[in-house]
This record gives sequence, structure tokens and C-alpha cells, in this order.
Amino acid sequence: MPNATKAALEESLKRLLLKKPLDKITITDLTTDCGISRMAFYYHFKDIYDLVEWSCVEDGAKALQGKKTSESWTEGLTQIFEAVLENKPFIMNVYRNADRERMENYLYKLTYDLIAGVVEEKSKGLDLTEEDKKFIANFYKYGFVGIMIEWIQAGMKEDIEELVNKMSLTLHDTVTTSVQNFQQDK
Repeated sequence: MPNATKAALEESLKRLLLKKPLDKITITDLTTDCGISRMAFYYHFKDIYDLVEWSCVEDGAKALQGKKTSESWTEGLTQIFEAVLENKPFIMNVYRNADRERMENYLYKLTYDLIAGVVEEKSKGLDLTEEDKKFIANFYKYGFVGIMIEWIQAGMKEDIEELVNKMSLTLHDTVTTSVQNFQQDK
């Protein structure tokens, strides 16, 4: 069961991050905590940062399950924020001690998947190129991640519901408008 080993390593990493910063955690710390060999670790991950990235992607995928439509994107966004908050020690430690670009890339991928689903839904039946759809999704992705990065930098203190509501009000029908504007430009 490779996923069981990966999940055990993720739990060990999160446990260890409550005690010390990411840059002080070793493969030996993880494998000892898990009760597995170093070889087993390297069978699944190339290094600790690979484990961090896998953990983020797994948590994000769980948070987004089925929440990629125009009716549910705010719920999906709320769940992303909640998943980040739920793992606050992990996220703050990774953000402060790891390559910030890696964290931002993870957030970009996660929010892109959320927004791309909405763009795809709104462009059904329209003559919109994949390149145009990608541009629209990327445009909104950068705004979402910018807000989330500021929230993380500020210590995740702002209320999630209030933050998502502000984002929803700001974006109300703008994806639809963007898709329509690209369609009209043809």
C-alpha cells in the first residue's frame, strides 16, 4: 500500500513540524517517527520537499472534491482556505523555511484547477480556444493566490468566510463576462 506509507510520512512530517522548523527535519527523523527504512522513504519521495509538495497536493485535492463549478467555486475556495488554516503549523513552517516559489506554485495549481472548471463550464457551446480559456483561468488564478499569500503572510487571522465573500463580490459574474468578451472578440 504505497499511499498508506505516503500518508504515514505526511502525518509524521506534520507532527515533527509542530516541534521544529522544516529545515531542521531530517529523513532519519521522518523514518524513525514512521518506523520505516530510509529506502522506503526514497522509494516514494526524492527529498523532504517532494513530500511537502505531495502533502499539499493531496490536502488540496481533498478540499476541492467536486467544487469546480460556477455554483460551487466559492465553497471550493472556502475549503482551500480551511485546509490551509487546518494545517497552519505545516503551512507557516513550509512558507517560512522552504522555497516560497514552491508554495506559490502549489497554490497556483490548486486555484487554477478550481477556476479552470468554472471557465470550462461558462464556455460550453462557445467558440473559445483552449488558449483563451487558459488565459482567463490564469488571470483569475493570480488574483486568488495573491489574496491567499497575503492572508498567510498576515498569520491567517482574517475570517475565511468574510475573505471569500469579498472575493465572491469582487468576482461576481466576471468570469462569465470574460468568457463572453473573448467570444465577442472573435
